[in-house]
This record gives sequence, C-alpha cells and structure tokens, in this order.
Amino acid sequence: MIEALRQAKPARGRRRTTLAGSAMVPEALRIINRPEEIEARLVPGHWEGDLIKGAFNRSSVGTLVERKTRFVVLCKMNGNGAEAVLDRFTRQMKRLPSTLRKSMTYDPGIFTEPSSGGVLGRFRCA
Repeated sequence: MIEALRQAKPARGRRRTTLAGSAMVPEALRIINRPEEIEARLVPGHWEGDLIKGAFNRSSVGTLVERKTRFVVLCKMNGNGAEAVLDRFTRQMKRLPSTLRKSMTYDPGIFTEPSSGGVLGRFRCA
C-alpha cells in the first residue's frame, strides 16, 4: 500500500534552456586566464569598463578604470545598447596615449544583447 503513494512533489514543468544561460565569453578570453602582468597590476594601460544605468534605464554613464593607477574616465552614453557603449568607450580610449591602451576588460553584462554579436571580438572581455 505504501509503495502506491506518491513520495515526491510533482514537477512544475520542464526547465527551459536558452542561449542566454550559456557562457557568452570564449574560454580563452575569460578573466581567470588574464596574464600575470595584468592581474598583478604591474604596469599601467590595462582598463576595466562598466555601465551605470539611471532610473528606469533612461540614462547611463560608462566608467573606465585603469587598474594600476585607478584613474577613472566617465563616458556619457547616448543609449543603453551595446553599440552605443562600444562607440563611447572607443572614443574615450582614442584620446589616451597609445602606451595607456594595452587591454580592456568589460563587465559581461554590458554586451548581453543579440545586436552585439561582433563586438566581443574587438576587445578582451570578462
């Protein structure tokens, strides 16, 4: 009689898997594979980028932080999309001397939209 009784909760439906759940950054470009020179902050020129969004996503500001000196560059964004972020970050980086433009690491959440397909190949990403 006991074997006929249900022992577990019923499943609430199949779990759906999407491409968003998979890793978006190739293994070779992951942060854990960063060279020691960058990780130890031995030389200037290695940057980290992030995006700060305002209330209701109506405004946004990009931040670029140099890892060794902690120098911060703020970038006013014209939109929240990946292309707008890439455009503004590129403009700000071109203003710096070439000796201070060695690598850049982005927060992975910046380029999660489908329109950014070709963007990741241009920069080192987190």
